Amino acid sequence: MRTMTAIILALGTALPAAAADAPASEVTDLRTFADAFDAAQIAQDRAALGRMVADDLVFIDGSGKRYGKAFFIDGWTGADDDYDPVTLSDRVILPLGPGTGLASAETILSGRSAGKPFRVRIRFTDIFKRHGNSWQATYIHVTRMAIESE
Repeated sequence: MRTMTAIILALGTALPAAAADAPASEVTDLRTFADAFDAAQIAQDRAALGRMVADDLVFIDGSGKRYGKAFFIDGWTGADDDYDPVTLSDRVILPLGPGTGLASAETILSGRSAGKPFRVRIRFTDIFKRHGNSWQATYIHVTRMAIESE
């Protein structure tokens, strides 16, 4: 238990330092990719998602189940699905080291699935890794949240 606590404390101090040391161009590049990745999901762009998602993706959905690349892409590109534009809040773009970073935010995801409207509030964290000159999503975790009274 002490070892785990030490590791968590070490990571907690190392990550902000890594972000502070990241060149502004790395943060901009990471944010640009995160924006394009979010847009590809909402646009249901299967080809773009195929390039942007690593073959060994780990995707943890809102129920806590683990899936891979095909499940993730199929979930965003269903023929009977349609998504409304999203607004991200409490967004974090955080370089984690050379060629690695994360994007996290909260949003209301809404639209129609099989002709029926849906609306869910989620927080997501996407971890990206650079492969050559481009980024790919390697780990995605989604948490469902209660929709607060409007």
